[in-house]
Amino acid sequence: MTYTVEQLAPGSYDVLRDGALVASLVRNVHRSGPADTWSAELLEEMPAIKRPAPFTNQRHVFKSRLAALEWLSISEVDATTEPSG
Repeated sequence: MTYTVEQLAPGSYDVLRDGALVASLVRNVHRSGPADTWSAELLEEMPAIKRPAPFTNQRHVFKSRLAALEWLSISEVDATTEPSG
């Protein structure tokens, strides 16, 4: 299984698994402004046994975008897609 991301807007990505949309990757924002953390979250709630690897939880938080991409086995070069639309 191969993950890719498609940028929707700054700080917002669709996460595709073998071309199918399965999750989102977004920069977390607090009332005071953007945070330095990112979240990857499955779009559909599902029991742990049915979640695609590496998702052990519905939502995972990362210290950086790069850390999230590495977790999904996506290289920085592969994640330079332009926003669609």
